[in-house]
Amino acid sequence: MTRLSGERRDVAIAATGFMPEEEGDALYTAALAAGASCPGLPMVEIGSYCGRSTVWFGAAAETCNVILFAVDHHGGSEENQIGWEWHDPTLVDAVTGRFNTLPHFENTMSRAGLTETVRTVVGDSPTIASTWTQQIAMCFIDGGHARDVAAQDYASWSVHIARGGLLVIHDVFTDPNLGGQAPFEEIYLAAKNSGKFEDVSATGSLRVLKRVK
Repeated sequence: MTRLSGERRDVAIAATGFMPEEEGDALYTAALAAGASCPGLPMVEIGSYCGRSTVWFGAAAETCNVILFAVDHHGGSEENQIGWEWHDPTLVDAVTGRFNTLPHFENTMSRAGLTETVRTVVGDSPTIASTWTQQIAMCFIDGGHARDVAAQDYASWSVHIARGGLLVIHDVFTDPNLGGQAPFEEIYLAAKNSGKFEDVSATGSLRVLKRVK
């Protein structure tokens, strides 16, 4: 596994988010591999939050000399809303009263020096995917964990991954006592059952699969 080092690692760790360092390095390693396997093709992240994972991903995209499109509506997933377990009141806009991670994401990208590599795409994932025309070297899905949201993210974006490219999924828990099952059942198992993806690695809750068909 290749380890992200230097100031960018410090920026990633300081950013609000849920990506453990070991899984961040696994994401970084996967993106480097995807860039080597599918040179010149862009990469996509679904669910950027405040940019913690995007620093690892974006640093690898920069090394591969490709663009990373970071897709997020920045209004927070269901579990981020008021009254839910993962709500963070510091991310609520003082003027609108709405959950808004966009300013925090943009600040993280600026601090990491990744504004030229990472393209911020604000909007609903399936809507953006519906007009997408490019093949991509890698898709990292770390969006909402409701079953319908996870299923839509997989169905919308997996078709754009080039053969030899990678599908990376966060928060994959086979044991329901450890976490929600949507990323496992609606994305990981869907990919495996399609016959188009094969396992590459598992690091914590991060799964990496390669498109083979």
